[in-house]
Amino acid sequence: MEVTNLTKDDFIARVGNFEADPKDWEYIGDKPCLVDFHAPWCGYCKRLNPLLDEMAQEFDGKIYIYKVDVDQEAELEAAFNIRTIPTLLLCPVGKPKEQLLGVMGKQELKKLIEDKLL
Repeated sequence: MEVTNLTKDDFIARVGNFEADPKDWEYIGDKPCLVDFHAPWCGYCKRLNPLLDEMAQEFDGKIYIYKVDVDQEAELEAAFNIRTIPTLLLCPVGKPKEQLLGVMGKQELKKLIEDKLL
């Protein structure tokens, strides 16, 4: 599996319709997902990219990993109140969604996926 870039329309189709109910939208995926809100110029984001690629391979078939470029998708950035990047949105199936800062190492990211998404 590869990390997939999302536009606003892709986000609505694959993750959830945040426009219909901004405060309490439902995750619609059949597997848990991680959404990385990032920008191409962000140093921390650049360090996280290869880790996300590794996790996409390691957890292939178990989770989806998506990326949203906040420079290209300002509406998503505003809707999710993204103030610092990288920010990760965790969407487990049937459990509450969670947002957190995505500055971490490989082992932290792996543990986060195992504990919060699987």
